[in-house]
Amino acid sequence: MTFGQQPRNNGQYNPQYNTPDYNAAQQAGYGQQYAQADYGQYGQQNYQYAPQNAGYQYAPAGSGTAAMDTTMAYNYEQARRVSVTKVYGEMTIGLIVTAVVAVLGQITGAYYSFLMATGMVGLVGLCIAQVALAVVLGMRVTKMKSSTARVMFYVYAALMGFTLSSIFMVYDLGSIGIALGITAAFFFALTMFGLTTKFNMLKAGPILMVALLVLIVSQLVLMFLPVDGMTRIVCAIGLVIFAGMTIYDAQSTRALLTEYESHGPEMVKKVSILCALNLYLDFVNMFLYILQLLGSRD
Repeated sequence: MTFGQQPRNNGQYNPQYNTPDYNAAQQAGYGQQYAQADYGQYGQQNYQYAPQNAGYQYAPAGSGTAAMDTTMAYNYEQARRVSVTKVYGEMTIGLIVTAVVAVLGQITGAYYSFLMATGMVGLVGLCIAQVALAVVLGMRVTKMKSSTARVMFYVYAALMGFTLSSIFMVYDLGSIGIALGITAAFFFALTMFGLTTKFNMLKAGPILMVALLVLIVSQLVLMFLPVDGMTRIVCAIGLVIFAGMTIYDAQSTRALLTEYESHGPEMVKKVSILCALNLYLDFVNMFLYILQLLGSRD
């Protein structure tokens, strides 16, 4: 019997075609024919059809990978923001340590006693110790433990605070408070600008470093050859330079954290301390320049 032929005998119903063996053979034959038909080619496509009741849904090829990439990118961005926040947290703690030590140094008279005991040698020694700590931290931070780097940063902040006890001998408390408030607002605005602007300040890094070296040399010259009016001009130039350095260090912090995030959490902690030190120095220097420009000497 060929496919499509009805199981009839002279128009009469034939019981032999209703046997179980016949039905099984009939179904097997139909199944083989449908399997050999052109409809089977759809099984070779990239996507398969399944009934809706089976719980399967159509999804384009690669959609899972795209979703995973998007999730990973979001997670990395969130981690980077957390790391940047920790950097500014470390910087803030360093500033608090500096402020506390400076106030205690003045209240207890420790700074005055230190000057009386050591004189100029003591001041030079403080400067050398601070420079040495900053250089070692900058050059060796990736090779030391993060806890060691953090301790060195806080020691540096404490030494800076002890040195800054001298400002209480020169300026009144009102001028110091006003300068501190202006510096905080100025620093916050510059940081937000650096983190949100599309302008790449990192390209200006070499120019800022050269300007900083010229500023240092100018201040050293003015220490031995004071010129009327030049101090305020140098302070104004210094304020502009460190404003640029603040924007530069804000963008540099984000770039360094992105570069070292693949090296593990420990490396990120070390780099965070170094970035916190850079931002800390920007804040302190801007504070001193603003204080010299606006402060009233006691």
